[in-house]
Amino acid sequence: MFTLPTALTWARILLIPLFVGVFFLPDSTLAIADKNLTATVVFVVAAVTDWLDGYLARSLNQTSAFGAFLDPVADKLMVAAALIMLVELDRTSTVVAFIIIGREITISALREWMAKVGASRSVAVSMIGKVKTSAQMTAIPMLLYNEPVAGLDIHDIGRGLIWIAAVLTIWSMVYYMRRAWPELRERKQV
Repeated sequence: MFTLPTALTWARILLIPLFVGVFFLPDSTLAIADKNLTATVVFVVAAVTDWLDGYLARSLNQTSAFGAFLDPVADKLMVAAALIMLVELDRTSTVVAFIIIGREITISALREWMAKVGASRSVAVSMIGKVKTSAQMTAIPMLLYNEPVAGLDIHDIGRGLIWIAAVLTIWSMVYYMRRAWPELRERKQV
């Protein structure tokens, strides 16, 4: 069933080429400061649609298995695209990008397996995961914008926050793995 929340999720996925493409426009077409602003706005719009599609799905009772699958995929694609662009622009470390993207792939696979064995509740989203996401979703726009705001060096603040997000990423991955460990041992998967 095609719903408004699902349409918003698809829109988020369709924003990714626009987001990436902005940085590949010639400087004569769009100055770097304008590229930064445009990419930041696109990323923030995508983040808002992430919140909005979840809110609408619940409030309009339009939740679906497909929407539950597609929403995190869209989120991870947008974050991965942003991190890769930030590495390309030398605004964050390859190590940070690897940690965050690697964790997302690992935990997604773990959640899928846990759902198949009927134990998905043990790896449900936790507070540490939410704090990690907040740090990450604050840092990325700062690093994309990359210009001072009201005398504050947004780049340096964003760089610090993305490292905090990387540490929280490792912490949350360990948390989820520890939660899944009893199930893995019981099924003799380790």
